[in-house]
Amino acid sequence: MKKSIIYTLSFSFIFGMTLSSCESVKNANNTQKGAVIGAVGGAVLGGVLGNNIGKGGNGALGAVIGGVVGGVAGGLIGNKMDRQARSISESLPGAKVERVGEGIKLTLGENSVNFDFNKATLTTKAKGNLDKLVPVFKEYPDTNIEIFGHTDSKGADDYNMSLSKQRAESVKNYLISKGLVSSRFKIVGMGETEPIASNDTDAGRGENRRVEFAITANDKMIQDAKKEAGQ
Repeated sequence: MKKSIIYTLSFSFIFGMTLSSCESVKNANNTQKGAVIGAVGGAVLGGVLGNNIGKGGNGALGAVIGGVVGGVAGGLIGNKMDRQARSISESLPGAKVERVGEGIKLTLGENSVNFDFNKATLTTKAKGNLDKLVPVFKEYPDTNIEIFGHTDSKGADDYNMSLSKQRAESVKNYLISKGLVSSRFKIVGMGETEPIASNDTDAGRGENRRVEFAITANDKMIQDAKKEAGQ
């Protein structure tokens, strides 16, 4: 959460400074504004934010930030991600959808996707909610989808790491079984390494058991955006 806030505030600061110093950008459309953010923000990611995120950012947030293209092409990609993020929110209201840079971080907690106890078997409820995402992912085929499994801290570290990977694999396999292209997916087991709540309470452990998605532009979307931008 702190990483996301830092990222958002930094980009807002950059955007505000740029608009106030450049009269032509004051009247820019959304794509042009996105290009300013992409161009200037890319340098920030390499410097100021790179340190903060690099220390623990192997999860979904780090993956999304790592996909920044920048420039006018980045603004065009951002517009497409805006639309996809809205579609996800409308299709699955219980999901936490965050637009970050030129990608999307999607978090599905136990209220959306859960598994049988100590197993990687998706419940009926989980499958039903994943079914709601399938049409959106099909509507936007030019994206890569990285799936991160997370557990609470109960049990041995190695066991949790293995379980989290198996759970991410289960989500991937289910989505593929619904007609999504397997090459779009990559899975990562995070185990208990990135808690978002205290593991000292049942409620906190429940929050930590989650699946996160990093949705970023694939090579085709990037090349199409660059072509459209004249890059």
